[in-house]
This record gives sequence, C-alpha cells and structure tokens, in this order.
Amino acid sequence: MIMLHDKDEILSFLQKNVFLHIYSIGDLDDFFWNYTTWYASKQNGEIEAIILLYSGVPSPVLLALSDDLEPMKALLRSVMPLLPNRFYSHLSPGTEEVIEERFQFKPHGEHYKMALKNSPLLENVDVENVIRLSKDNLEDVLQLYEFSYPGNWFDPRMLETNQYFGIREQNRLVSISGVHVYSAQYKVAALGNITTHPAYRGQGFGKAATAKLCLSLAEKVDHIGLNVKSDNQTAISLYEKLGFETICSYGEYMVESK
Repeated sequence: MIMLHDKDEILSFLQKNVFLHIYSIGDLDDFFWNYTTWYASKQNGEIEAIILLYSGVPSPVLLALSDDLEPMKALLRSVMPLLPNRFYSHLSPGTEEVIEERFQFKPHGEHYKMALKNSPLLENVDVENVIRLSKDNLEDVLQLYEFSYPGNWFDPRMLETNQYFGIREQNRLVSISGVHVYSAQYKVAALGNITTHPAYRGQGFGKAATAKLCLSLAEKVDHIGLNVKSDNQTAISLYEKLGFETICSYGEYMVESK
C-alpha cells in the first residue's frame, strides 16, 4: 500500500472507468483536493486499485470502488489500520466482507451509478420557470432541505459552483437540483441534493430543475453522473426520462470500530 499525491497519476487510473469513479475524479479539483487522502496498490509499477478518503464533510467518506475485486480487497485490508473510527463508505459488492473483519457497519442499501448517455432528451423538457441559485439563496435552500430532505449531504460551499437550480412558487423555493461534485477542469459532475417540497410533487418541478442543471453542466463538462438508491423507482424513472442509464451497483454503509 502507498499514498498517492500526483494528480496526473491518479487521474490516469480513474479515467479507465469514468462513471464508476466520477466522484473521485471530481475530487481531484482544487475545490476538493485538500480534503482528500489517496491510497493505492501497485503491481509491476502499475496501479491496481485506489481508495479515496474524503474528509470535507462531517463524517469522512471512503470510496472503495473497483472492477477488479481481489486487488481492492487486498488494499482495503492494508488500509484499515489507518481509517478513522467512524466513516461513511461506498463499496463495490463483495468488498464489505473485508470491512467486517475490523469494523461493524449499518447498511444504507444498494445504490446505482447512473450516467447521462442520451442528452438530447433534455431538450424536450420545459425549463422556462427554472432559476439559477447562488450563495445568496442559502437560507431558502436550507429551509427546503430541512423540510423535504433532512439529513442530506449538502455542503453550502457547493452553491459557489453556480450549478444549483430551483423553482419558486408563492415566493418560496419548492424544488431544487444541484451537484455533489463539479469540476470544469476535469470535465465531470455528479448530481445530488435533488428534492421537491411534498406539496408540489407530481408537477414535473424536479424534472425541470434537473434538466436545466444538466443543460448548464453540459456547457462545462463531458461526463455527468449520479448515485441513486436502487429502490427509489420514482427517481430512477425521472433520470431515465432525462437520458440517464444505470452503469453499475454498489453498497453504502455507515462504518464504526467494533
């Protein structure tokens, strides 16, 4: 196991499967970089697996995703003594058995990674009433999340990306779509923090706000992805109508020391 500090070396490996690693690629951006720690294993000088520990949120997040399970499992075993006592994790199926050797964890369900593959569908959505949000809208954004999406992974810094969009009704914000990760430098974005006030659901507001967001992102990035819980059929159906396709599945877990 080694620690990596060379962005170009990390990127070269992650780009072999952009949509699997879209969060990690975005975290190479200077906006996120100082919150990252990168672990890797190598064979004959070539990277076999990479693990990212991101500390820019209240609970650190571990990303251990791979197409090749054995190198990832071996890397996880070597990294475990260095991990915090409590963290959230995204794990490729089969790797959770390694975490169990040292930690206890609470599953947060199977999730899908989806990728925007058919972007022309976005042009069919009416986005006339969607507005761009900024840090000046923070109070409205927090109020909506508190009511409609409590406990979500919202970092107020992300409003500085200017890649948050919403719809207002009766002088209040009732729908919002934004990003968890955005990097114009590395040409990737991951959607997140998408919700609509319960009283306004079923009217297409979430679809419109998300379509407008994707249209805006497409001006700056080449790859747009997202994570969604596998049993959230309403959200999956919405994303499919906007041109997203499921790429793979993984598990999310809250992990704590035994």
